Amino acid sequence: MCACCGTVAESLPITWTCSVEGGARRYFCDDCARANIRGIEGRLDSAWW
Repeated sequence: MCACCGTVAESLPITWTCSVEGGARRYFCDDCARANIRGIEGRLDSAWW
């Protein structure tokens, strides 16, 4: 499940992005990752974007 928009996938698609925040893995779908790529690459917690 996408941590941003809640999109659900049967199995984890290889195109989704994984981010570790507070020791927990969070997965983001293609659309959410594209919309927030600067925050992800800057290693900002998703609360900031």
